[in-house]
Amino acid sequence: MKTILQCIFILAMATPLLAQQRRAVQIFETAANGNKLQPIEVSKANGKGAAIILKPAQQFQTITGFGGSFTEASAYLLNKLSSANRTKILEAYFGDDGARYSLTRTHINSCDFSLKNYAYANVPGDNQLENFSIEEDLDDLIPMIKSAMAISTDGFRIIASPWTAPPWMKDNNDWRGGKLLPQYNNTWALYFSKYIRAYQQQGINIWGVTVENEPLGNNNNWESMHFSAEEMTAFVKDYLGPQLEKDGYEKVKILGYDQNRGDELKHWASVMYKDEASSKYFSGMAVHWYASTYDYFAGSLQFTHQLAPTKHIINTEACVDADVPHWKDDNWYWSKEATDWGWDWAPAADKHLHPKYAPVYRYAGDIIGCLNNYVDGWIDWNMVLDKQGGPNWFKNWCTAPVIVDVESDDVYFTPLFYTMAHFSKFIRPGAVRIGFENEDSELQVTAAQNTDGSFAVVVFNPTAKEKLFNIKLNSQDIKATISAKAIQTIVLKN
Repeated sequence: MKTILQCIFILAMATPLLAQQRRAVQIFETAANGNKLQPIEVSKANGKGAAIILKPAQQFQTITGFGGSFTEASAYLLNKLSSANRTKILEAYFGDDGARYSLTRTHINSCDFSLKNYAYANVPGDNQLENFSIEEDLDDLIPMIKSAMAISTDGFRIIASPWTAPPWMKDNNDWRGGKLLPQYNNTWALYFSKYIRAYQQQGINIWGVTVENEPLGNNNNWESMHFSAEEMTAFVKDYLGPQLEKDGYEKVKILGYDQNRGDELKHWASVMYKDEASSKYFSGMAVHWYASTYDYFAGSLQFTHQLAPTKHIINTEACVDADVPHWKDDNWYWSKEATDWGWDWAPAADKHLHPKYAPVYRYAGDIIGCLNNYVDGWIDWNMVLDKQGGPNWFKNWCTAPVIVDVESDDVYFTPLFYTMAHFSKFIRPGAVRIGFENEDSELQVTAAQNTDGSFAVVVFNPTAKEKLFNIKLNSQDIKATISAKAIQTIVLKN
């Protein structure tokens, strides 16, 4: 039997160890109960929770980053706000105390989230693009990017995507639909190079490009241009790749496809990565999430990775589409009330893929599912929209993580903003996804080790009950309690 002095000695020795453990572990939670990246103490609850065992020796893809998109709509709205609120939003996305976005996207020429249709070359027959100008971007888009750059300590990468070539280069002479005329293959490849150079001259480096946003089309509703897998692969192999190489931009990543995951992705991967010649200039694959409100299509992602294990898979677009934003109503974002385009328009065979969903669940589940299936970057769509879900020249209203009312100069950070931050803030570029075992099938989990040696574990609890779990890493055994309907990031520092 231990004496009182022995017990006091044991307690005295244990207390610093517990305090040291708590200092080495940080837990942040966003939940339907109102928590928003709220720091949470290591659990003192009695009982044993399900084990989440981290396996650092099992290493998978290197993370490129997480973030959102610079659109003319977002930039225009920021310029309508007070200087204080404009800075507040950009600090929230890019500042050290904010979400620390590290991977972003923007559009080449206009897109539906522009104020009007525009291109950088408007003179038919100007094959050498002597009249090329990015003047349209100088008022809103470029100032937004530059302001974000000034705020971001670590910097961020930019992927640029065209929705269409100028109409005069296309077989239907229209902003919507149609294909690139063969006689303009060289000109369109040069267009990318001119764009990269023009932005470089503004002090903005383009890290990567996609060849075409949604090459399968969008029913010709807004800017689009069609490519088959074979046509895009040939364009990159014979024109775009050689042009960027010739002009000194061989380090700019070229990402193919840029549309939904699923069987179509498998077809494109098979064509792009058919052989060394077809895949030479492709740095990877860009994908979107609109084929389902719950399925991240693990099979197609695994298939794509296995065909080209060293190339990127980056989700370049996702949003709550076909829904006007819900203003200052956090509960809606946690409720299964949202519908997407497929709720109304999906063919009967695909209807099951488009049930109503909770927006936070869709974001958290999709990002975790993507990471666990070799996606190395995940980009949201517009960073900022108004209460209507625009501006959008086609009135294709959507929701963004940050909603603003320019009339009253008011800002609403939706739960989607905090959901994104659970990944972007704590899983940094260069991190490596690691293996794990998870005893609780109701909890969704992913884990990565950052370059500073720290581990970031994201745990999502979609159930209506609080859960206790233990994270085990080598000799560490961290007990944590996650609220009902909640997402947590647990950071373990060596």
